[in-house]
Amino acid sequence: MASVSDFRNGMTIKLNGEIWIVTEFQHVKPGKGAAFIRTKLKHLITGKVIDHTFRLSDTVEEVRLEEREMQYLYSSGDEIHLMDMETYDQIAISQELLGDQVKFLKEGNTIKVQFLEGRPVKASLPTFIELKVIQAPPGFKGDTVSNLQKAVTLETGAEIQVPLFIKEGDVIKIDTRDGRYIERVGS
Repeated sequence: MASVSDFRNGMTIKLNGEIWIVTEFQHVKPGKGAAFIRTKLKHLITGKVIDHTFRLSDTVEEVRLEEREMQYLYSSGDEIHLMDMETYDQIAISQELLGDQVKFLKEGNTIKVQFLEGRPVKASLPTFIELKVIQAPPGFKGDTVSNLQKAVTLETGAEIQVPLFIKEGDVIKIDTRDGRYIERVGS
């Protein structure tokens, strides 16, 4: 058991039988009454964020997650097949563990998988990845001046909005958290 005064960002706890990640916490000492800890907790599986207040006397169970880097091999149905980079063991996980990031999966990608008691509970791609544009509407002279965007198709089949100067064959950097274009890397 851990005291709530030991909270830190990223700490994983069990609350009411559910696993939560502490994303924010604040120690509050009001003029009257006892001090307390105000937190924002993110559900490990669903991603739902809640506000929760703890008394300083409260204790919670700290949960240890094992994190392993794995390499994406292929998909079949709604499963993703991965290989552990250290042991070369292969496992299959549900695409739901990656959420919206699944559209940026490319063979050879490194994926961080978090395990709870030997069971995969969360997976995520690196924050930024580089992908090739395979289909883009043609650009016109003067496209670099404005802030307009166009839809392009990436090598994974995902469609994202990019500036008008991006053309077919360009390699671009993408933020996998929200699918946003970051910069052109090369062509």
